[in-house]
Amino acid sequence: MSLRAGTVTRERTQKAIFLFWVPLAATWLMMSLEGPFLAAVIARLPEPRFNLAAYGVAFAFALLVEAPVIMIMSASTALAEDKLKFRRLRNFTYTLNGLVTLAQLFILIPPVFHFIMRDLIALPDEVATLVYGALWLLLPWPGAIGHRRLYQGVLIRDDRTRLVAVGTVIRLSAMAATGLFLYFVIEPSGAYVGAAALSMGVMAEAMASHLMALRSLARLPDPPGPESESGGESGKGEEWEELTYGRIFHFYYPLALTSLISLAAQPMMTFFMGRATAPVESLAVFPVVIALTFIFRSMGLAFQEVAIALVGRNFEHFRAITRFGLVLGLAASGGMALVALTPLADVWFITVSGLSPELARFALLPAAILVPIPFMSVLLSYQRGLLVVARRTRPITLATILEVGGIALIFPFLGWKMGLVGVTAAAISILAGRLASNSFLMVPLRQSVGRAVAGGAGRGPDG
Repeated sequence: MSLRAGTVTRERTQKAIFLFWVPLAATWLMMSLEGPFLAAVIARLPEPRFNLAAYGVAFAFALLVEAPVIMIMSASTALAEDKLKFRRLRNFTYTLNGLVTLAQLFILIPPVFHFIMRDLIALPDEVATLVYGALWLLLPWPGAIGHRRLYQGVLIRDDRTRLVAVGTVIRLSAMAATGLFLYFVIEPSGAYVGAAALSMGVMAEAMASHLMALRSLARLPDPPGPESESGGESGKGEEWEELTYGRIFHFYYPLALTSLISLAAQPMMTFFMGRATAPVESLAVFPVVIALTFIFRSMGLAFQEVAIALVGRNFEHFRAITRFGLVLGLAASGGMALVALTPLADVWFITVSGLSPELARFALLPAAILVPIPFMSVLLSYQRGLLVVARRTRPITLATILEVGGIALIFPFLGWKMGLVGVTAAAISILAGRLASNSFLMVPLRQSVGRAVAGGAGRGPDG
């Protein structure tokens, strides 16, 4: 296994795809344990209802701020084919990191914060005060995420996915050590414990990913010379031989917009749940339910980079990737069903997550509704990965607009007009929105596969 013009060369048997995917899946799976771990710590500190709600709100806004940098790993996997392209992508990433950090600082301006949290979301004062402190502790989060995802993409291109998993072990270790130290020694408010632990973990992972990627960076080829202008080593044709900042922007902005719109759904649902039936209970259990879903969704989240790296520039390994994705999706939703639809649900929500039996009852129905989501997440990663390879990123954004728009339309009807409990209305809305997104992407995906198989036509940067 080696690099050829910056692309993984590996036989695409099901076993080979599995071995490439496993470390990335382990990375997402380990990250999925952050939420349950921190929720369990917060639930065992004073005033768990307020602190769980505040941590969930602060985390939702931190995710929204970091949204523009989330897809940097996919961009790095797809575009960092030589040293010059990496340097330009790195400069682009650092600029983006600075902008998202400034955005979080803007939210923390007191009049802006009070308008969002008290006037728009209508948070109780006790919760809003905790959210403000937690967001300050999460200030390093977005820049560190962008930094580590840039270098993780380089590791994936170099077929060193195991090191991505090593970085996540470092992240979880730093997070757990910080959380446990604060819990046993300082005992601050639970929301602050969660925020501080998350920030320390991701900063440790960012530094580790950078150091581990140095060898891979040294192995990137030099930019092709003038003799390669008609296609060069990259094989993407004249138009893609030089990766200018303008081309990075036109390739990346639909991906950034996709993440921004997608992650806007969580603060939006926070706003909706704050005005629906049982608002505090819904805000308290929503992050716990989402954490359970994320454990099984993590299998699919890793699949996007697998598809980008292994499907082939002309989708020559399309069938092998498709077979693997189908089995993976069925296994992911089957695993969640085993927890959400059996007595294991009480074990998860009460024993592991530390919810009271009263709060756990609010979580059971939403968890059952979300059982299909892991399969649909595998499908979405598959669709997005192949469209990124085809350089068609705009349909990804349109699908996300459709998904979030569906949530925005369905939730008010269910939660406000029909009077459903907020977290239950949120679960139904999430499921319906994802179904719309998956369905929409089928058409551009089918077109891209057909073009690639026919000879790789129609692969311009704007899709």
